[in-house]
Amino acid sequence: MRTTLLLAALLMLAAVGPAKATQDDTLLTAALTQAPGRALEALRVSYAPGEASKPHSHDRDAYVYVLNGEVRSQVEGQALRVYAAGENWFEPAGARHLVSANASNTAPATILVVFVGKPHVPHK
Repeated sequence: MRTTLLLAALLMLAAVGPAKATQDDTLLTAALTQAPGRALEALRVSYAPGEASKPHSHDRDAYVYVLNGEVRSQVEGQALRVYAAGENWFEPAGARHLVSANASNTAPATILVVFVGKPHVPHK
């Protein structure tokens, strides 16, 4: 009985999974006049010390710039790297972002993400 309860509790925790680990703030959304049907969206993504995002991909191209702190990042097919404030990278649409995390357990980190592509439709 005790083993069954422990197993049930572990399965419930696995099903819930960790919460989203970043704070995302939309800074700007604008239609691109030279590319009809396309838009630019700028986000500020803040990581608390030690926080990380789950592996993910985007349906739009992304330019990423580290505003402060250090961010550990790995896009599929590329090496894992730590980017410091002032450094940047590009993620093509559809690329799998395997690692996206604050490289510090004591200091926050913030990135600016600029997406370009079809206008984003929020999930309901």
